[in-house]
Amino acid sequence: MTFDQAGQPDLSVVIPVYNGERILAATMARLTGYLTSGTSEIIIVENGSTDKTLEVARQHAVDTPNVTFHVLQSQKGMGNALRTGIEASSGRRVLLTADDLPFGTDDLDEDKKLDPKPHIVIGSKAHKDSNIQRSPLRGLTTFGFKTLRQIILASRVGDSQGTLIVDGDWLRSMVERFDDPGFLFSTQVVYAAEKQGYSIVEVPVTLAPDDDPGETTIRTADVVKMFKGLLAMRRRRREFAAAPSTGTHAS
Repeated sequence: MTFDQAGQPDLSVVIPVYNGERILAATMARLTGYLTSGTSEIIIVENGSTDKTLEVARQHAVDTPNVTFHVLQSQKGMGNALRTGIEASSGRRVLLTADDLPFGTDDLDEDKKLDPKPHIVIGSKAHKDSNIQRSPLRGLTTFGFKTLRQIILASRVGDSQGTLIVDGDWLRSMVERFDDPGFLFSTQVVYAAEKQGYSIVEVPVTLAPDDDPGETTIRTADVVKMFKGLLAMRRRRREFAAAPSTGTHAS
């Protein structure tokens, strides 16, 4: 089942998966059960797994009247997987999420309430009404990253690492500029939208009960990598601020 240009999907859901064989089938079933109106595509991007993730994805990629599946592969790295999924997408809007749906469908539920639709909707852990249980170390890491973004990028967004629902045409027209292979990919997307003056709305979410906050081990090398990545983004601020040659325009 495919959608032609006239039947462009309302939504593309891009899910990077690494060693997710235990949770992927449940995620796919939950999304299929939720997306029962309009037309949607779910793009699973396996990226370097050592378990049976790819086999599980192909086995459970069963199209419905409302949803079509695509199972792809990319190089290892969340950013690489997201880029591959975006390039393959065709939806009017694109949801970038995780293989365990950490917020369930809260982000999509909140998005339905918004009219007109913002350019980007963020399922935000930083929203005052979000229900997020974090370990002290993880909370400190999140605060530190937010502070660095404010200082280095002058970003006003509370959480650039949440799930993102983005204007599809703009995202696809910009995707070549989003080149981080890892976790800074979504920050690049949000930063470009900020620099181009688009509307960004953060919505409240609840961390799913089966998403274990746990303790996070932060290495000095990780902090340095984060710092260097943000500095590199700032050096490219004119590139991110330049509107794509095709696509939508900020209002």
